Amino acid sequence: MFKHILIAHDLRDTADMALCRATQLAQQHNARLSILHVLDPSQSSEQHEKARQALDRSLTRYAPPGTELRMLSGKPSEVVLQQVQDSGCDLLVLGGHHQRHDFFSGTSLDRIARRCTVPLLLVARNDAQPYKRALAAIDFSLCACSALGQAYRLLPGDAELHALHVFEPDKGTPQQVELQLQTQRGLIDQLLQDEAQSLPPGGPKLSHDVLQGGILRSLQEQIKTRRAELLVLGSHGRSAFSQALLGSLAQHFLHKAPCDVFVVR
Repeated sequence: MFKHILIAHDLRDTADMALCRATQLAQQHNARLSILHVLDPSQSSEQHEKARQALDRSLTRYAPPGTELRMLSGKPSEVVLQQVQDSGCDLLVLGGHHQRHDFFSGTSLDRIARRCTVPLLLVARNDAQPYKRALAAIDFSLCACSALGQAYRLLPGDAELHALHVFEPDKGTPQQVELQLQTQRGLIDQLLQDEAQSLPPGGPKLSHDVLQGGILRSLQEQIKTRRAELLVLGSHGRSAFSQALLGSLAQHFLHKAPCDVFVVR
């Protein structure tokens, strides 16, 4: 259950898209919603006033009554991260971008994703209906398990949450590779059984699978095959899989999101 959702709004169309998703989640979880806009200190007071007017229009059109608007000046990533701490929010929402932008994409997005102390939801889909299908990348790290648990709590009870472990075998004979695969499946089966015991009742349907192959391609294919609306990633951990997620894999999905992306440290 999430109690306070903070959305960083940069005045782009994708930010209104993210605001619609944040509103849906706030209503689903009966949570408080706050909107943060980071003002460019190099702009004039007239430009700042135009930004306020645009935000007021978005707030009136898409946000629920009682939504708080905060307008602060400074470096976007630093202001956002500080507000995450000061506001006591438990979910940060950003709009995704498919091209570089000075505010919430590029290095700013990377910095926020690396340092954000609460789950981060990057919204890339223009759909504010409750999530139905989510895909979670799972390994044996605490962070990946935490991400799975947070996603379980984020999703409505009638959704499906599929945990996927991608196995890249060591070199060996086909029989040796098959043995490694069966071992991985047994370990993941046990891991998911253990994790399920700590999850609250009434959550989404939880399933899991182990696939052999490359991590990036496997996730891309499964997102398409399962028509996943949400990809769940843990961003820290000690296993090789988590290190990959923390580096190029996380960057790939944050900057070229095929669906909404939910990142948990």
